[in-house]
Amino acid sequence: MSIHTQESVSGFVTSEPQLTVSANGSPRLYFRFGQEHFRREENGSFTQLESSFHHLVMFGRSAERASKRFSKGDNFIAVGYQRPVSYEREGQSVESEEFVAKRIGHDVARTRYEVDRSPRKAASRSVADKVQRRAFAPRASGAVNGAPSLGY
Repeated sequence: MSIHTQESVSGFVTSEPQLTVSANGSPRLYFRFGQEHFRREENGSFTQLESSFHHLVMFGRSAERASKRFSKGDNFIAVGYQRPVSYEREGQSVESEEFVAKRIGHDVARTRYEVDRSPRKAASRSVADKVQRRAFAPRASGAVNGAPSLGY
């Protein structure tokens, strides 16, 4: 089986994240972000080039959570996809693109933070444990030499 891959983007938040509601009633997070660019020189050094600036959106519960965890200036990494967008600004039609994030987190290479490892919900932990135990339990029939089944 092949490895599932997705697009990703990293950068720094350049506007205060805005949590609104989309047309279909789903939470929508929006912010502008910047990306630094560098050119490698022949001697091995790097020259910083002009930064570029882009739009990021996120939807649903993930958008609500991210809006509480990100602020202007934070470094992040997001997984998702790009899509074209068009909108009107000052009476002019503008064609652009935005990154739709499915998942987002702080960039561990550039950010110091602490991780809260306490369980989110006790019920979800017990359900996950039950599913995992069932997945590795031997099947009543069809098990070869008592080997555990992965549930396929």
